Amino acid sequence: MRTPAGVLFVFKIASPQRSARRALLYSLGMLTDALEQGRSLTDAALDRLIPLETQHPVSIHKAMRHSVFAGGKRLRPVLCMEARRMVAGSLPKGIEELGAALEMLHTYSLIHDDLPALDNDDLRRGSPTCHKVFGEAIAILAGDALQTQAYEVLARLNCPAEARVRIVEEIARGTGTVDGMIAGQVVDLEAEHAQPNAAMLEYIHRAKTAALITASVVSGGWYAGAKDRDVAKLRMFGRSVGLAFQIVDDVLDVTQTSEQLGKTAGKDTAAEKATYPALFGIDESVRKADVLIKEAFSELDSFGERADTLKELARFLVERKK
Repeated sequence: MRTPAGVLFVFKIASPQRSARRALLYSLGMLTDALEQGRSLTDAALDRLIPLETQHPVSIHKAMRHSVFAGGKRLRPVLCMEARRMVAGSLPKGIEELGAALEMLHTYSLIHDDLPALDNDDLRRGSPTCHKVFGEAIAILAGDALQTQAYEVLARLNCPAEARVRIVEEIARGTGTVDGMIAGQVVDLEAEHAQPNAAMLEYIHRAKTAALITASVVSGGWYAGAKDRDVAKLRMFGRSVGLAFQIVDDVLDVTQTSEQLGKTAGKDTAAEKATYPALFGIDESVRKADVLIKEAFSELDSFGERADTLKELARFLVERKK
């Protein structure tokens, strides 16, 4: 049996390279576990909360399930859960319902974003888009239905009433028309075939994509009973990560195939959309994303090792470019 001194000796003679590999494997293990647990919990909750395809009227429920269960990493629910775990140390029963509501809202936005009146896309998550399978009318209603279903779930969250109200407010703002997801979509549409400057481009990305990612992280903090100062740190983390995520998406749109993306590649360029590669080039866009992730990390330094998994998730979002 090894003595404590023997154990210390073993670590002292370990090479820096071996220690680095061990740390990397540990980090990857934490990240894999977080992604798998979050996805599993979210999918189970979605299956329980969304009416079955046999529920009348069947067409709308088939359309909702088609889009929700077409795939996806459930990144927003996972970010929410890991924010809660970082603040409070564990995942309580019921957090998966908050994650499911976030995924419903994200999927509703994708259904509407793919419509002919907006991005007019035929492929999402590797499957035909909702309107291609069910028609535009049902697709519009499926998006509407997922949004209303999400707020019904949020109203029943198993947490203190004050936290529940803050969560609903946070998510509503993140998807709304003042610096939220819908605002970003509007400005994105209006910027097509134009010459946007850096400020307009950053606004589009912070509103259209980063706002819901920020709301996901912050709502996890509220669910954990976080203090205002910690919520402020989570908010800044989410804003940086969300913008970096969309910058990387812009890069992938011009560097990967439709099969790799699970959606139609090159559509942003074809539509003359405002993107970071179009304005700054690919290399500078990647550099900006890396800087944003470093800024995000600094916001969580006060949480120490408890923030490791959330940081690894942020790194994972940007490493998709490689």
